[in-house]
Amino acid sequence: MTLSLAQIWRYPIKAIGAEALDQVTLTKGKPLPLDRAWALLEQGGDDAQGWRSCRNFLRGAKGPSLMAIMARVDGDIVHLTHPNLPELTIPLSGSATNALINWITPIYPATRKAPTALVKSPDEGMADVPYASVSVMNTASLSAISDKVGRDMDARRFRGNIWLDGLAPWAEFDLLGKTLVMGDTELKVVEPITRCRATEANPANGIRDVDTLTVLRQNWGHAEFGMNTKVMHGGTIAVGDTVVIQ
Repeated sequence: MTLSLAQIWRYPIKAIGAEALDQVTLTKGKPLPLDRAWALLEQGGDDAQGWRSCRNFLRGAKGPSLMAIMARVDGDIVHLTHPNLPELTIPLSGSATNALINWITPIYPATRKAPTALVKSPDEGMADVPYASVSVMNTASLSAISDKVGRDMDARRFRGNIWLDGLAPWAEFDLLGKTLVMGDTELKVVEPITRCRATEANPANGIRDVDTLTVLRQNWGHAEFGMNTKVMHGGTIAVGDTVVIQ
């Protein structure tokens, strides 16, 4: 079985903006660089330092239109685009709070708690798990879901960092406890990812159009997609790299 690295993605602001990469350098014990490096706190959310649960922040599960935001990082600047909004260019810092809030207000449900502050993530990032995670997805599993729903499912629905080609559908669950090796880089597979309603939104327009969780449960008996990993040995990885399982 030959595996390859098909896609690399990061999400500079949690739930706000997806960015495709050709290559990236990973560091032991760290998330993918600039992945969930910032998060937009909601009213009443925990404003303490360090990692906090996703329930404290704006999320695609709460505001599906957020799923249609794309990002491009240029140094300390991030460019954000959405099909229904003008492009926004802001610094990756707390000083961008007002500009970001004003920008997303037209596409975020007024029934949800209002955003209040753009906060910097701790060193481990602000993924949905309390450790530095690099998420790994399987393109064959995405194809299996696409076949069931009768349409191509966009990879961005699942907010994964790394996508692998060459696995059988759902074979990523068999990787638990194993190590993925790409050149000098080693990722330890630690647990599956349980999914939420964010996956229901089409990233092309931010509209909920597939009951993804029901599709998963009815056809495969679970609501999981992808695996969380930890970087055990750093290095540079690139799209097209061969992936070895150890």
